[in-house]
Amino acid sequence: MKYLLLVCGDEQVKDPPPFVDPQPWVDEMEARGVRLLGDRLRPADDATTIRVRDSGVLITDGPHLETKDLIGGFDIIECADLDEAIEVASKHPVASFGAIEVRPFWTQ
Repeated sequence: MKYLLLVCGDEQVKDPPPFVDPQPWVDEMEARGVRLLGDRLRPADDATTIRVRDSGVLITDGPHLETKDLIGGFDIIECADLDEAIEVASKHPVASFGAIEVRPFWTQ
């Protein structure tokens, strides 16, 4: 089953802890064959939010939510089940100071 890992952190934390290097996690998960794709995202200030209301397009600069925890990156993984996805997410270095949201993809 495929899962999306939303890598969330507090954007007010300008310098993450020095031990946070995602490369060992990336290397391990790619070696295990569970990580399919992933990347960092530009800061939330660079986001553009689109809404369509009453046939009009509303464009807002920045993220759509007022929150400290913003999505900083993502990974797509393929695991046997949710338990394995949780185990993979718990090893992500950002989980030690931010959050990893695990979401399954819809299946047919």
